[in-house]
Amino acid sequence: MAIPKASPAQRRHAGVPDLRALEIFVAVCDASSMVLAAERLGLSQSAVSQSIKSLEEDLGLQLMDREVRPARPTLAGRLMHEASAQLLAQARLAMDRVRASARQEMEQIRLGCVDSFAATVGPQLIKAMAGKARQIRMWSGLTPGLADQMQGRELDMVICTESAVEDPRVSQRLLFSESWVAVYPKHHSLPVLTSLRGLSAAAGKLPLIRYSQRSVTGQQIERFLRHVGVDAPRCYEFDATDPLLSLVASGLGWALSTPLCLWQSRQYLDAVNVVPLPASRLGQRHFFLLSREGEWAGLDEEVVRVTRDVIRLDTAPAIRKAIPALAPAALSCPEEDFT
Repeated sequence: MAIPKASPAQRRHAGVPDLRALEIFVAVCDASSMVLAAERLGLSQSAVSQSIKSLEEDLGLQLMDREVRPARPTLAGRLMHEASAQLLAQARLAMDRVRASARQEMEQIRLGCVDSFAATVGPQLIKAMAGKARQIRMWSGLTPGLADQMQGRELDMVICTESAVEDPRVSQRLLFSESWVAVYPKHHSLPVLTSLRGLSAAAGKLPLIRYSQRSVTGQQIERFLRHVGVDAPRCYEFDATDPLLSLVASGLGWALSTPLCLWQSRQYLDAVNVVPLPASRLGQRHFFLLSREGEWAGLDEEVVRVTRDVIRLDTAPAIRKAIPALAPAALSCPEEDFT
């Protein structure tokens, strides 16, 4: 049977044949039968025959001599069979290497966390995940820097306090939430806050010690202060909780912070008074897990589950024992995932 020759222009644009078509052709040659090849491949005989014809038309070559029964490869067919078998073997080897590399990558997790999480929940999370990955590397820092590292694929997952990556391929899951609290020096008379607008009055003449605007926490607190109508002069600002609480403990000012931040710097708890705030829409900060869709085969779900278990069973009870004034909802995990 004559095979229509492809024009030079058609051959220039035909490109490399589909690997599936080559696989079918090699199977026919190896089985010396389209019927047997179809059975081995789980295809119909007509599908196998049509695939061979399409391959011949794309190449502009007759690969099978159909004048004999069963059909046999032509000279071009024998050359094509040899080349295709080698190509398929190389493709399978490449896929095996990719799968092995992907498995190895899944065993090496690069996890970025904001400082307060890394210093408090982080160790328990690593301990609980020890059997899930061969190597876990944890970076800590501020949310903006962690988000940039996520975008640049320097990190595989990020636990941060704001959904800071605008990429549809990156999923975000709410891990837990915590409420803002006011922190005053121990010698300061303990205020009873019935209204958020009483924050400044409760502080008296003490200046407000702030988290730096470089941090998401600092930015969120500023939004909260504007929301409740507190306009305090800027005196001291810090990226970290340790120096902030040190100044509060020394009687140099008051601050807004969170249970997790206080637990990170718990060496100062005996020298400060922690006062819960009335519930407010902007009175919380939320922790999210950012991960790329479809890349972790459920390991990201495991990070979510383990983190929530650590918060519920370990971190939250320890914080409530150290700071009895906190409400039960001051540190809580969601019943359902955040969307």
